[in-house]
Amino acid sequence: MRKFITYVIVIPLALIFIAFAVANRHFVTVSFDPFNSADPALAVSMPLFALIIAVAIVGVIAGGCATWLGQRHWRRAARRHEADARSLRAELAGLRATSRGPETRGLPAPSQGGFYGVSGRDKQGATL
Repeated sequence: MRKFITYVIVIPLALIFIAFAVANRHFVTVSFDPFNSADPALAVSMPLFALIIAVAIVGVIAGGCATWLGQRHWRRAARRHEADARSLRAELAGLRATSRGPETRGLPAPSQGGFYGVSGRDKQGATL
């Protein structure tokens, strides 16, 4: 499946990228001085394709950061639920340990057959 994605998506995108880079080789001046456009204090000359690709990379990084920050609520809830589940498992283990105390010694042993058989699994194989 990975090779299929490589052949169908990545290779055509690489060819488009190469054609774009060859067609836009001329240099442009990027100015970061909003007050003096004729003689900017901070300016960079670079090929147009490099500028567009750099802006696209910055946009992908900014989008990833925005998504990561937007999902902080779900990560916090997942951590909280994991901590709750961990504490409840510990409490259940403690209750099981105390239920096996001296008061359960007089009870008869549970039947080995049970409703689902000796294996403790249902017809689909799920553990009970």
